[in-house]
Amino acid sequence: MKKNIKKSQWFVERFSPGEEHHHRIEKYLIDKKTPFQSVSIARTYSFGKCLILDGEMQSAQSDEFIYHEALVHPALFLHPKPKRILLFGGGEGATLREILKHKFVEEVVMLDIDEEVIRFCKTHLPEWHQGSFDNSRVRIVYTDAREYIAHNAEKYDVIISDLPCPIQGGPAWKLYTKEFYQMVRKRVRPRGIFALQAGSGTIPQIRLHLAIYQTLKRVYKGVFPYYEFVPSFDVPWAFILCSDFYRPDKLNAREVERRIKNRMNGILKFYDGLTHEGLFKIPKHLRRLHRESKEVITQRHPLFLYK
Repeated sequence: MKKNIKKSQWFVERFSPGEEHHHRIEKYLIDKKTPFQSVSIARTYSFGKCLILDGEMQSAQSDEFIYHEALVHPALFLHPKPKRILLFGGGEGATLREILKHKFVEEVVMLDIDEEVIRFCKTHLPEWHQGSFDNSRVRIVYTDAREYIAHNAEKYDVIISDLPCPIQGGPAWKLYTKEFYQMVRKRVRPRGIFALQAGSGTIPQIRLHLAIYQTLKRVYKGVFPYYEFVPSFDVPWAFILCSDFYRPDKLNAREVERRIKNRMNGILKFYDGLTHEGLFKIPKHLRRLHRESKEVITQRHPLFLYK
């Protein structure tokens, strides 16, 4: 007789001591601990299948395209000819899926420390990866990203970080520090681009995002935050694009549409020229938070204490 993986009918995501978000579960497909993290793949009533790592929603079937297109395409369409891409994380395979839509891309090196998560996603989330793991342009290396770039001198046109948010003492913690970002910069080719998911963009939880922003400002001259609401996250999500040569806020809708037409295969559900312009029109209150965050964040956030 097949044993039920989990009896609880609700997944509760705790954002803070004063805020919880509840998702009703229809069925758990995977619920276990790997050597690196806890992993759940569950079918929910509201958002379809979901990937949950260490108690945090990573992506959901109904809206994952918003997150993954927002993470990938502003950087890849900003770069004039992105051939070699380095990807941190992205175990669902959806980030790979979006990168591979670009005709110029010749090689994607994907680094992920947790082989079990990728195996689960290959089996249970085919809607996400759509066979991307087996594409001839993809090389998957199961390793710690920090160790890889510390001992590998290869350089890339675009580096994308799709890592889970850092939990103090967890596997991603060392991958959000100034020291790590300095290492990353050395692996980006001249005029290359670094893009990353950068935490929650909602005011009660924005402190992590501001810490990441201020950390990157110590490494890059050009640091461009942008935001989009992801329904399954229940908050606006933050991203950051780093480039000292290109400005994403100067790329207009018409030019984005021209590049989409000439440089990609496949369909986009979220990203287009007008969307690109909107992403980089930052609301006034967020611009103020960026300006005022330097002293408060650098003095108090634990990321700045890590060496």
